[in-house]
Amino acid sequence: MSFSEFPVSPEIHRSIKDRGHHTPTPVQAGAIPVALSGRDVVATAETGSGKTAAFLIPTIDRLHRKNTRHLAALVIMPTRELAAQAAREFDLIARHTRIRCATVVGGEAERRQIDEIRKGAQVLVACPGRLIDFIERGIVKLDKIEVVIIDEADRLLDMGFLPQLRRIMRMVPKNRQTMMFSATMASGPEMIAREFLTTPERITVGGKSAPPSQIRQSIYPVTLENKGPVLLEILKRPEVESAIVFTRTKSRADRVAKMLQRAHVNAVQIHGDRSQSQRNAALAGFRARKFRVMVATDVAARGLDIPDVSHVINFDLPDETDGYIHRIGRTARMGKAGEAISLVTQDERVNLARLERTLGNVLDREHVEGFEKIEIHAPKPVTVFRSSGARNRSTRNRPRSRWA
Repeated sequence: MSFSEFPVSPEIHRSIKDRGHHTPTPVQAGAIPVALSGRDVVATAETGSGKTAAFLIPTIDRLHRKNTRHLAALVIMPTRELAAQAAREFDLIARHTRIRCATVVGGEAERRQIDEIRKGAQVLVACPGRLIDFIERGIVKLDKIEVVIIDEADRLLDMGFLPQLRRIMRMVPKNRQTMMFSATMASGPEMIAREFLTTPERITVGGKSAPPSQIRQSIYPVTLENKGPVLLEILKRPEVESAIVFTRTKSRADRVAKMLQRAHVNAVQIHGDRSQSQRNAALAGFRARKFRVMVATDVAARGLDIPDVSHVINFDLPDETDGYIHRIGRTARMGKAGEAISLVTQDERVNLARLERTLGNVLDREHVEGFEKIEIHAPKPVTVFRSSGARNRSTRNRPRSRWA
């Protein structure tokens, strides 16, 4: 299939061609025709698979064909970095049209954002907190919204963002198109999602909760004391051209970044306690190869498209498997190869067991010469209680709800 087969306007085809893209990715091939038809969409596909273009192309085409002049499309993002990335992608796709975009996020000057809105933006890319603030102050009105896109949907549908999301969705017209995109979608968020959708088309690319197949995954068993030295040895390898090192906490990210800097590794940190200008500078410097290593919390785990990241290193394993999948998806973008390394202590055995059960295989164990060789085996699941009554109840032939 070719992009030329999509029934979009010549201006959109021209923008796609300008970028050198000819063949859509699987999620684009599945989602774009459905979105162009006006139906609701729920799409899950591995990280780096082109989901942003999958919802921007049909949205921009719709507004361009209708010669829309009012605010008609809302893209909701969980983080400022993702909002900025989506706005950059928008500019590339809409460059030959008169459709304009405004970005509304916290941590940046309001005046520029308000000016973008008042100049007549048809698309708003927003984080929930600042968007609600602008709505309450009368700066933004959602009464003419025709399309709502919820990106990184599983994150926005969890309990942290859900009250804000519900409040926003009550303000948009009921007669609208809603699209949800995510790399992963657990059963809980998927159930909640149904209150926002009308007979959605379900598009799933690849295995559920599975990382890209091009990523080589491995585990390095370590002690807590030698995590830092082992990380330094791994970073000395010539094949580690560009790496993101993930930590569990913000203070840990600062400590690891300072350790690397003292060892003369060109590193920078990014996390929620850094100002927006510092976060922007860190990302820009890492993209431009000013920094070889970026030490990050999970603020950088979702959706960020940074080309040619050769390695993702989990200094700490995340608590949830979906977090692991989002993290390692920062490498092997758009079909390229990549490597994911996790430094695992005995205290992280339970998280490792959960991860390997979800992935369906035992990850390769590796060792750095010169360090103590440690054996770490993930514990097998233990059944604490089991009753015949509970077993009988679980096997009842109950009707199961499905996507329409």
